[in-house]
Amino acid sequence: MTQFAGAGSFEDILERTRAVPPTTDFPGVDELLASFVALQQQNPSLIGSRRIGTSRLGETIPMYSIGSGTHQYLLFAGVHPNEPIGFRTLQHLATELTSDESLRKAFDATWHIVPCIDPDGTRLNETWYASPEDRTFYARHFYRPAPNEQVEWTFPFAYRDAWFDRVMPETLALMRVIDEVQPELMVSLHNAELGGVYYYLSSELDGAVESLHAVAEAVGLPLDTGEPESPAIKQISPAVYQMISMADEYEFAETLGADPTTVVTGGDSSASYAAKYGTLSMVAELPYWEHPDADDDTVTEISYASVLRKKADAFIRMGATLQSVLDEADLTLSTPFRRASEAFVPFMSTNGEHEHTRADQLPVDRYATRAEAFSNEDVVRCFKLRYGGMVLRALDAEVAAGVATASTRRAQRRMSDIFEGWCEEARSVPNLSVIPVEKLIGVQYGATLAMARCLTDRTK
Repeated sequence: MTQFAGAGSFEDILERTRAVPPTTDFPGVDELLASFVALQQQNPSLIGSRRIGTSRLGETIPMYSIGSGTHQYLLFAGVHPNEPIGFRTLQHLATELTSDESLRKAFDATWHIVPCIDPDGTRLNETWYASPEDRTFYARHFYRPAPNEQVEWTFPFAYRDAWFDRVMPETLALMRVIDEVQPELMVSLHNAELGGVYYYLSSELDGAVESLHAVAEAVGLPLDTGEPESPAIKQISPAVYQMISMADEYEFAETLGADPTTVVTGGDSSASYAAKYGTLSMVAELPYWEHPDADDDTVTEISYASVLRKKADAFIRMGATLQSVLDEADLTLSTPFRRASEAFVPFMSTNGEHEHTRADQLPVDRYATRAEAFSNEDVVRCFKLRYGGMVLRALDAEVAAGVATASTRRAQRRMSDIFEGWCEEARSVPNLSVIPVEKLIGVQYGATLAMARCLTDRTK
């Protein structure tokens, strides 16, 4: 293992960010957990492990603790099972910590690592993990749980008329760990799909923004300065945002004249839950594919409102198309794909209506940047691929189980044709390039070390 001079310095962190070995795929659950078992067997004096919970389908969820330093850091992957970069990031971090004493000493920390918090959902994505470079293959085998089945968004929540307490076993496992560890730093490992790099922080911290920007630059990845995931999100600096707040989402929905309880349908996040301990929570969002418009802040001659209206119309059409397929089918099985589809498909039309309302509130002289225009356009392609793929998987499950009626089979054939058309749209996007997986790992790894460095510097 490469040894770095001045371990833990910011210059060292950037070198480590660039030094991740070439990687081409993501591990499935069995491979991931086996790698941690093997690492512990090789380093029994450095790594402890214990069971922290059980998945809904009965799978053990382990946590590994490396080192015995003063500071407590907690990291977990698989909160969204279609976002597997974190699996490789945790493997790399654990390997580096066990093989490099200088790195362990630099942070005086105990690193608590949960390799996969949602093994059930992860197994439903494993088909594409070996070929993550193909966007349409990814979409055809895509699975993202319904909002009330996502580990990240099923923490308890109560705000005005919104209430959520249907905590899943996996979420409860994280709650217990957070309460026990009371981490100074918590990293929930997510990733995006296409564009550039962006981050979330639970609070502002001296040096954090500059460090996060530099980590992405170290591997030559652009920052994503386009449309944020939600208009309710508060920006700290370009491509660095305040953690998503369900209370903020609730209040923003009210400004649109919408019923907030129909928008905020799940729970709160791990970052919100850990806030009572003063935890700094960080998320580094990485795409699989990059595009030159991701960080192009050139102002266009197109009004921002018209960009939003175009997206809104596309969402409404997409929602209507997918809903008509679901209505045609006689679905009988309560599969994860069906539950997710029935949750996400109606939201497409609702989201479109909300975007129309938002566009009506904008000044006429606000023009979109190239990054904003591209990201608003591509999120439509993204959702067509995601949710079209999941509706198709829901129909496939009926056929495979031998319970598909004639109308369900017709719906499956129709959805297959629609989905192929959407795949052709996605394939026609010019100037897309696949990002090497090691760069994605490097940014998550480097961003984690950078935030640990900022926290350490704050206490000096």
